[in-house]
Amino acid sequence: MATGMPKTFYLETFGCQMNVHDSEKVIGTLVQQGYAQVQSEEAADLILYNTCSIRDKAEQKVFNRLNDTKKLLKQGKRFGVLGCVAQQEGERIFERAPYVSLVSGSASYRKLPEMLVQLEAGRGRITGLDDRQTDETFVTEFTARSNPHRGYITIVEGCDKFCAYCVVPYTRGKERSRTSSSVLLEARQMAEAGFSEIQLLGQNVNSYRDPEGKRTFAELLAAVGEIGGVRRVRFTTSHPRDFTREIVDAIDAVPTLCDHVHLPVQSGSSHVLALMAREYTREWYLERIGWIKAARREISMTTDIIVGFPGETEQDFEDTLTMLAEVGYDAVFAFKYSPRPNTPAITRADSIGEEEKSARLQILLEQQRDQQRVSYERHLGQTLEVMVEGQTNARGQITGRTSQNKTLNFTTSQPIRPAAGSYLPVRVTAAFPNSLVGEAL
Repeated sequence: MATGMPKTFYLETFGCQMNVHDSEKVIGTLVQQGYAQVQSEEAADLILYNTCSIRDKAEQKVFNRLNDTKKLLKQGKRFGVLGCVAQQEGERIFERAPYVSLVSGSASYRKLPEMLVQLEAGRGRITGLDDRQTDETFVTEFTARSNPHRGYITIVEGCDKFCAYCVVPYTRGKERSRTSSSVLLEARQMAEAGFSEIQLLGQNVNSYRDPEGKRTFAELLAAVGEIGGVRRVRFTTSHPRDFTREIVDAIDAVPTLCDHVHLPVQSGSSHVLALMAREYTREWYLERIGWIKAARREISMTTDIIVGFPGETEQDFEDTLTMLAEVGYDAVFAFKYSPRPNTPAITRADSIGEEEKSARLQILLEQQRDQQRVSYERHLGQTLEVMVEGQTNARGQITGRTSQNKTLNFTTSQPIRPAAGSYLPVRVTAAFPNSLVGEAL
């Protein structure tokens, strides 16, 4: 990057909503430093990948992408790896991909300006791998919100659960929470700026512990939902161990809290849950599902599942299938187990072959698809409020999202297309396993 020349950057994000929000912080900082964001690696001076290391495929994808784009080195490009893989691998990334110039974990994004100065001065092998325990990870002066209507607020960083398969405690550090005052201040500022949907984020968002001692997580949810201008409040991801009846009561009491709970179960077998160090049993989890089903509002439920964890027997897998049937999830995000560095499970013999893992995953997905077909059909004839997302698909339908976080593609007889971020009542006329179809009223 020649001095005095326009500085451009390309940023690609892998992983969860927390990574998406982290990327918003990175983009805001780079723009403030005089960089312009471009939409392709070829047009960029600086190519950044914000990475995820939850699963082996996500990690490999980043290194594959780096390998594919290293040919751009001849054009003077510089490369940077950010996020969880950066924190996990550290300076080993320079050994694996010597053409990378910058490695930074999420706890160090506030130091990006000084790292960029070093980069522009021609230095290579610049690292930002601060103590993962810092609370300063919450404080980023510049945030570029990628969606003008829906915004994220991180309220909890890190994780203290140490599930046997998970790298998060090693890449994000211990659990630490923001003060409820700072969360509410940011939420009010977002509402004043026109954001009508706010999503509270955390690796275990419901593990929130207010450093000021003013509010529980459920009370914070309700307080955000009562801010003028806020139409919808979401939260993710919850841990069953910290899921309380108070959260369900808040959803019932505050209409702006979305009627959707994502509660990862990971396995329907108490035996496997113990091997995973999940700190609850099948019965404990189902008790919380009972609270959700007993709510006055109909609350949509989604989950995460890992198949083929070391030690999972055929009976254990069958317990997971019966869990799907008993709960009736509206969506399941299911994956084959893959060993992750530094985790306790990596020392276990991975006795279940890839072929068997794949077979179990396919059985689970097919059962869930059948369940979702029935589940989505219950909305036929209902009128649901959608937030317009502004996309038009190949059939000319407009894409919206319901409070239950379901995609609803719809048509309208009005000559003017509804604006992105607007809210409309839509009557459901057709249902598929992963989406609904309707007509705007």
